[in-house]
Amino acid sequence: MEVKNSLPSTTSALVAYDEDGHVKRTGKRMTWLAGFLRFLILYGTSCAYVLTTGNSLRAIMGANCYHKEGHQARCAYVGNIYMMMFGIVQIVMSFIPDLHNMVWVSVFAAVMSFAYSFIGLGLGLAKVIGNLWSAVAHIITAVIGSGVLSLAWSTAQLGWIGGPLVVLFFAIVIYVSSSLLSDFYRTSDSGKRNYSYMDAVRVNLGKRMTWLAGFLRFLILYGTSCAYVLTTGNSLRAIMGANCYHKEGHQARCAYGGNIYMMMFGIVQIVMSFIPDLHNMVWVSVCAAVMSFTYSFIGLGLGFAKVIENGRLMGSITGIPATNTANKLWLVFQALGDIAFAYPYALILLEIQDTLKSTPPENQTMKKASMVAIIVTTFFYLSCGCLGYGAFGNDTPGNILTGFGFYEPYWLVAFANACIILHLVGGYQMYSQPIYTTADRWYSRRFHESDFANKSYIIKLPLIPGYELNPFRLCFRTVYVISTIGIAILFPYFNQVLGVLGAINFWPLTIYFPVEIYLQQRQIGAWTKQWILLRMFSFVCFTVTLVGLVGSIQGIISQKL
Repeated sequence: MEVKNSLPSTTSALVAYDEDGHVKRTGKRMTWLAGFLRFLILYGTSCAYVLTTGNSLRAIMGANCYHKEGHQARCAYVGNIYMMMFGIVQIVMSFIPDLHNMVWVSVFAAVMSFAYSFIGLGLGLAKVIGNLWSAVAHIITAVIGSGVLSLAWSTAQLGWIGGPLVVLFFAIVIYVSSSLLSDFYRTSDSGKRNYSYMDAVRVNLGKRMTWLAGFLRFLILYGTSCAYVLTTGNSLRAIMGANCYHKEGHQARCAYGGNIYMMMFGIVQIVMSFIPDLHNMVWVSVCAAVMSFTYSFIGLGLGFAKVIENGRLMGSITGIPATNTANKLWLVFQALGDIAFAYPYALILLEIQDTLKSTPPENQTMKKASMVAIIVTTFFYLSCGCLGYGAFGNDTPGNILTGFGFYEPYWLVAFANACIILHLVGGYQMYSQPIYTTADRWYSRRFHESDFANKSYIIKLPLIPGYELNPFRLCFRTVYVISTIGIAILFPYFNQVLGVLGAINFWPLTIYFPVEIYLQQRQIGAWTKQWILLRMFSFVCFTVTLVGLVGSIQGIISQKL
């Protein structure tokens, strides 16, 4: 009998041949049967996917409804319209010629399947275990974000000893600060809850300090929005560059301007800004959290693979050498600000604590959750920073995923940057919505008789629920987004901008106000042992903020010049 080569498909493996090499009648019949069953399964699975998508979209609507109206509300939604919407998307997707042209779709689908599986596992675990692990999950989700992208560069400036030690220093400081903050959730004398950071400042330190804290808070929120515009522009350029280097070779000149991409991101954010408030964007938050974990783990994996490929850890004890001592100090100071940016924790701690049950006491649970979350986050940060530095040594880029330390696999680099963009689409709104809400309330109170602020117009589009459009929201939010794009275009310096934001956030909001509230609540007298220790702690952190801020501003000025 003639020996046949490997057969290209499952059904062709069932074909039987006679002595002359012709297909036997029975073999052909079984091939038709196997083919029919195979295509029946494929078609049936496609139908099941349409049904599942409809159910998932109904679940999203139901989750928002139950959150607003209560768990006993009647939140029933018909799935047909959602299945039709999914069908429209699939008609467009069907224009992809074949599987060879949709590697990115396959990778994205694989990542999403792991994401929702782990979310389901985590929710089930939280339901069984309770408060502690749900708080840990909230903290890790809030903390791990775009700050992780600059950790390799920061470690490269500080060296193999200084880099890990500074990350550990920030971890310890953040834990001390979170322990102080967790005790402020309830006012000591009345037991009244403080639902947010600003509530705790207002109750304990008065109106003037509340204004100062509010100004710094909104400055950080606005600055982070600008940084997200800048980072998105860099990631879009990186996607274009990854494809260019793959086609033209690693020595090709693949330079792309970032301004047009930042403007495109701005258009998306203007549309996204029509979401009324944070309660209406749970799905945006979940998507952003999943994307942040995805690109962080991709960066970690690529760094590990690069170290294995090199066969050794690159770098030195003192870090990247500079032309002179002054330049080295500026870079070290800037690295401190970048690492501080990676721990954006203080402003959201009390909001997370407000989700906990009252037994056991919320502050005890929150302290345990902070300890676990900070240990996990710090281990992850050390891994990312050290593996990134170990992979590239003195050539470590400022942004580990856009600086083109990695060229291959190009599709994975492009996918990681796509995840960054999706994260920042949601992250921008998470940082901007508090400003939008404050502006809406202030203008409505100040001009309560103005139709510009208080009158809304219903806009109805096919297949989409009616939307209330307010003229003030339209104007203010559009101008806000345009202003953040302008700042990002004016100062397109990733590491330096992160350093400024990290420094401003670190001492005033993470250290100073918590220490002052603690001294006020506990009525600790001046020059007592505890008073001196807390003042020294605050002063050391103030020094770190000062040098980080100065170094980052110097970096911006030197780049501008």
